[in-house]
Amino acid sequence: MRNETHLKRRLGPVLMTGYGVGVMVGAGIYVLVGAVAAQSGIWAPLAFALAGLIATPSALSYAELSSRIPEAAGEAAYVEAGLDSRALGVLVGLAIVAAGTISAAAVLRGGAGYLTLLLPLPNEVVMVVLGLALIGVACLGVLESVGFAAVLTLIEVCGLALVIWAGFSVAPSPDLTPLPAPYWPGIAMAASLAFFAFIGFEDMVNMSEEMRDPTRDMPRAILGALAITTVLYLGVSWAAVRAVPLAELSASEQPLALVWQAAGHGPQLLAAIAVAAALNGVLAQVVMAARVLYGLGRRTPALSVFHAAHPRFGTPVLATVLSGAGMIALALSAPIEQLAGASAIVLLGVFLLVNLALIVLKRRSAFAPFRVPMAVPVLGASVAGAALIAALGGFA
Repeated sequence: MRNETHLKRRLGPVLMTGYGVGVMVGAGIYVLVGAVAAQSGIWAPLAFALAGLIATPSALSYAELSSRIPEAAGEAAYVEAGLDSRALGVLVGLAIVAAGTISAAAVLRGGAGYLTLLLPLPNEVVMVVLGLALIGVACLGVLESVGFAAVLTLIEVCGLALVIWAGFSVAPSPDLTPLPAPYWPGIAMAASLAFFAFIGFEDMVNMSEEMRDPTRDMPRAILGALAITTVLYLGVSWAAVRAVPLAELSASEQPLALVWQAAGHGPQLLAAIAVAAALNGVLAQVVMAARVLYGLGRRTPALSVFHAAHPRFGTPVLATVLSGAGMIALALSAPIEQLAGASAIVLLGVFLLVNLALIVLKRRSAFAPFRVPMAVPVLGASVAGAALIAALGGFA
């Protein structure tokens, strides 16, 4: 039976905001706090705040672009329209697929680490089984995938609230007294790593063709998800450095479980919630990457095989399987810090091009259902460019 080429419009603003919060929270806060603290010390909350500031102008630019060009290809469509280059647009789209796959691999690896606190299984077995299960969910349908993700989002947000409560219910760590002076080079490096935890709003725009009213609801969902996530990150990172000695926090791939244990609790509950968060982050990234491949299939004959949706499920099954297989392979082969750093570098380059594309589009036409001042994409391009240079220096 021939596959249909249209995705089903089944999503509203609440589910999309939940999707955004889920993919952003699931993208790293449960596994990255320790790595960020290793670079910035007790100033990890400042690093997360700086990462949020880096992300905000680009999020606003994405909000306007999503109302101008509500397509599944997302960044590929924006860059092609703004910079008049289909080849560059396709390259950006492939970069987003790569970044999403790398990001999903990092989160899958971190989630497997938490699950091994509950089940005595090898990490590799856990990663493969979880990865295959999530590929299956992603193939079933967008409403099923995003609805399942919404349930996981509620669980993981409750988990972060518990971490904040636990972190502030114990005596402060000795590392806080006396308060050390901020080490700015380390904080800057930590901010580039913490930026990985804000990955997600750019994924949302690739779901535009499955929203009932994307030009109105997508900008609201993007900004709402970013605001909710930023507040959670600041609270969690401060609770973590307050409750756990830096040496322990920096060395752990399950840092928030340490916060929970510092308050006298066993690690099982927090580990289970962290696994839910990881499942959410992985599912959201796989769903996103598949939609970008679907959109790219419309734009270039070389990728046209991916521009097909299953006749029953209404999802791009081939694209989903490919992105999921790549995720599992990367999760089995690279540590979290390398995966997160590589994903952040790719996305900063994409953000630079997307902001430049919006500058050009705004010069051509001021009209858009949702508009931001010209200063926003100018600032977004500048910040993304500077952060990209800093991240490349640290990654080298």
